[in-house]
Amino acid sequence: MQDARRQFREAVGRVAQGWLTDGLPSRQGLNQAAEELDRLRHQLAVNGLWPHPPTMVTATLDDGLGQGLAIIEKYAALIGMQLFPLGLMQSPEAVIDACSRHQPDYLGMTILQYDTEDDLNRIARHLPAKTRIVAGGPVFNGDPDFSERTGVHYAAKNVAAFLTFMLAAEHG
Repeated sequence: MQDARRQFREAVGRVAQGWLTDGLPSRQGLNQAAEELDRLRHQLAVNGLWPHPPTMVTATLDDGLGQGLAIIEKYAALIGMQLFPLGLMQSPEAVIDACSRHQPDYLGMTILQYDTEDDLNRIARHLPAKTRIVAGGPVFNGDPDFSERTGVHYAAKNVAAFLTFMLAAEHG
């Protein structure tokens, strides 16, 4: 099992590194890569990257389409994370409540607008101590200090950066 998990980890790492080097494929290419990694995961008979998967609550505060969040959720599930998706356009109170109930390792969010700064700060102040915020969206590219001001632990530029971050994370 250890060898199979290592093989899966290496395959995920190769995909992420390729995207970091060459750029992301189209949405169709992302979906195709996910299908190929999922087939490999099943062939290797592993549930994911970790023997004891981390948990993640996902949501958006200001994104009504959720295209980025959908890709992150797809790849988070693929690598074996246990997801608690809240959906789009959630209130800070709903996010805080879900994190209190589920005690996740991570809170995954898509943030589009700068006017969410106060809401993100409120969420960050009320999270369980172990929960880390992993977020993405245009505000992080436009304002490099936005994550620090809002309590976001890691701002992922894209799914390749998210996968690289999760590959480096230590979990059971």
